[in-house]
Amino acid sequence: MTDKPSEGSSISDEDWEKFVQDAERDQGAAPKEPSARARMVTERLRQQDARGEQPAGWRTGPAWQDMNGRGSRRRKIWSAIGVLVAVGVAVVALKPSVVLPGSDSGPAAAPTSPLAPETSRPGGAPADAAGLPTRQRPFTGSPAARWAAGAAAIEVPKAKSVSGVSAARIQTALRLTKDFVVAANLDREVLYGAEPKAALALVDPLQKDYLADLRTGLRHPTAKNDPTWTFTRFDPDEVELVGTEVKVRGRMTVEPDGAGKAMIRADYTFVYPLARTGGGDEVARAIVRRIVDVDVSDPAKYQGTEGRIWVYGIDGEISNDDCEIGDGRIHPLFQSELMSGPESSGEAIDPYDRSRGVDPDRDTDECGTVSRT
Repeated sequence: MTDKPSEGSSISDEDWEKFVQDAERDQGAAPKEPSARARMVTERLRQQDARGEQPAGWRTGPAWQDMNGRGSRRRKIWSAIGVLVAVGVAVVALKPSVVLPGSDSGPAAAPTSPLAPETSRPGGAPADAAGLPTRQRPFTGSPAARWAAGAAAIEVPKAKSVSGVSAARIQTALRLTKDFVVAANLDREVLYGAEPKAALALVDPLQKDYLADLRTGLRHPTAKNDPTWTFTRFDPDEVELVGTEVKVRGRMTVEPDGAGKAMIRADYTFVYPLARTGGGDEVARAIVRRIVDVDVSDPAKYQGTEGRIWVYGIDGEISNDDCEIGDGRIHPLFQSELMSGPESSGEAIDPYDRSRGVDPDRDTDECGTVSRT
């Protein structure tokens, strides 16, 4: 049974009841946005269209990219090495009237109780939250207000032996996977566009082609080789991070992957509050979801480099990003830019809905929409 939030929560009883009903109805269903929520989003978009609000776009990453470079003993077993998939999204235009009352203009909001760590796939999307973000309270109006922040939000589970791979080896790989996720998505210098040296140094050097592709994308980004599908990077001449916190929600799991092999999956959503560089009170949020799969193998059977990770694949979504720019940086849209943003298409998605999976078959040539940021 789903526990109701504590008394300090900003979620109303009506919203919570609807959330619980949706979650119970959708348990056991395929990991996709519930039909009831889809109808709600459709109605919201219809109302916004009636008010003259035009949705902004989302850009997508490469549909598939082989991640080559496994040792010869690995290549004898695998005909396909893995995938690098990414999907980007930008925000549906919202006017203050859509989310008010409950903005930051009044007294300080009541404190909200933090959520317990995520240990399994949620049963549905979190309820809506009212209010607009400001520099003082950049997560107002976002479910992320109750999330943990920074590297501490990425908890390493206790390992056990899987498929002949020792618990100690898996524990080390879990720790290194966390280090990679943190270095790629939370390092302050990387967020402002610096080379992600620490993250690159964690990848097994035997993945030569994959590392070469990453470095080429960092030097010369293209639509098909965009480093933002692996590393979170913004343009410091355009935006600045607000405050010291990046909110994070997700989990790490370990599954068997054949004799002598295990697979770590790190699935995390990051919420970045941003303002225009040089001033201004308006805050926009970019939401990045990363799903990083790391291969852990028995060293007696498979080749690998100690102290490094073997990146099997990366999926992801980037919400609130100008879909017409592909320069290796994430470009969040602000209210004044939404009306002139690129055209969008396709079904709107909720970037906070961690009950759904990432769809690798979504059209990579279209701009889509999200229901909120």
